[in-house]
Amino acid sequence: MNLVFFGTPEFAVPSLERLLAHPAFNLLAVVTQPDKRRGRGNQLIPSPVKAVAIAHQVPVWQPARVKKDALTLDKLRAVGADAFVVVAYGQILSQEILDMPRLGCINAHGSILPQYRGAAPIQWSLYHGETETGITTMLMDAGMDTGPMLMEARISVSLLENFYELAARLAEVAADLLVETLLKLEQRAIHPVPQDNNRATYAPLIKKEDYELDWKREAIALHNQIRGFYPNCVTTFRQEPMKIIATAPLGPAYWTDLPSDIQKLEKDWSTLVAKSAQPGEVITLIKGLGPIVQTGNGLLLLREIQLPGKRPQSGWDFANGTHLSPGEVFGANGQD
Repeated sequence: MNLVFFGTPEFAVPSLERLLAHPAFNLLAVVTQPDKRRGRGNQLIPSPVKAVAIAHQVPVWQPARVKKDALTLDKLRAVGADAFVVVAYGQILSQEILDMPRLGCINAHGSILPQYRGAAPIQWSLYHGETETGITTMLMDAGMDTGPMLMEARISVSLLENFYELAARLAEVAADLLVETLLKLEQRAIHPVPQDNNRATYAPLIKKEDYELDWKREAIALHNQIRGFYPNCVTTFRQEPMKIIATAPLGPAYWTDLPSDIQKLEKDWSTLVAKSAQPGEVITLIKGLGPIVQTGNGLLLLREIQLPGKRPQSGWDFANGTHLSPGEVFGANGQD
């Protein structure tokens, strides 16, 4: 099968590598986002997908707006691809592009459709505390992740898994599922199934305000926000901004899903929950683990924290380094 691959971030790399390595596929070209300036030197940095394509000597096309770029459109028509494969490309394809390949445009989406259509399905699935997610392959249409579904693969999500960790696992799932989908599609062994729009949910782009922590929320809700929007969730401490990188909700509902060093807190649970504190207040410090903070409902262990201009550090190192005391409060007046 002759393919053109559309993708940009690290999430798309396993899929591209799997297609490059498979004898059934011939990669004609890779379409990726233009290089971006990053780092202290403000140098142009290629996308992870571009780096892989160059290493395999595959032609790379980087239109600023693919559906408006006449040269790229001419190239896409001319190559005569059997399918366009799209994984986290970052631009919307026009109907003109969708109609070009013989088998259509096949996308690997980071959720079980029709749930979490949109730009950030992995982040929002964690934010909402999903215990299962997966990858859906589909035939793309002009809508936002509304095309008919081809195949799906599901995985379970652990309580402490963050966005980076889950995305890395799902990227491997997507790579395997894409290969299987393409082979079966060519053999006419699968048939597209329309999505049930009545069951659709959405995963929009994350906004700056989504990163702000409100300590009046439940412990589990804060935990899911922090791991879903990892590593960007912010609060204030002594009137200065800081990031909360990793947490653990505490209590009977969670002990069995927590590592043994946190499970040991179960024996002191009745003492911990008896303490009275306002949302955001440090109720105690646990040696080797870090501060435990009162929320609007439940207790949250702060496992990893990042102060401005510093590297992330463990909750315990943070407590020692700042001489943190019980009674201190995160957030302005206990909230952000």
